[in-house]
Amino acid sequence: MLLTWIAEVADEPLVLEPADRRSESDTDTWWLSAEDEDRRSLSVTEVVAAFERTAEAIRFRIRPAGFAGVATFHVWHDRRAGQLRCSTGSVAADKLPFGGAHVLTADLGPVVAGFLNGVEPGAVTRSDLDDVTGRPDRAAPAAHVWVRDVGPTSP
Repeated sequence: MLLTWIAEVADEPLVLEPADRRSESDTDTWWLSAEDEDRRSLSVTEVVAAFERTAEAIRFRIRPAGFAGVATFHVWHDRRAGQLRCSTGSVAADKLPFGGAHVLTADLGPVVAGFLNGVEPGAVTRSDLDDVTGRPDRAAPAAHVWVRDVGPTSP
């Protein structure tokens, strides 16, 4: 079921509006859980490949839509909620709305492994994100955040 949900993210409504980051966040952030069966049967490689396909599908969707700005798809593990979270936003990877220390990574494997195993050093929760005005609600733990450029100028 998790792989299906990841694939469906690519077809969900998408708002890329730099002037309205709250609408972007509300529309373009998804919470993905896994049943115990998924956790036992899925491999890290399968889940990573599903997210890579989704990021690519979003990129191809954005190009013909006429959006000309920066767009980033990113995935992190919310340990307290036991979920993988993913979002697309009109923001560069180095400007993601995390309120504390986070580590951008091109390797989604450790994030997914932590989720499937129920543990990931540096997981972040939704409450650890900045509000859209850029003020952190509280200091966030270091988070591992997989990022993929999906804007119209991405390769």
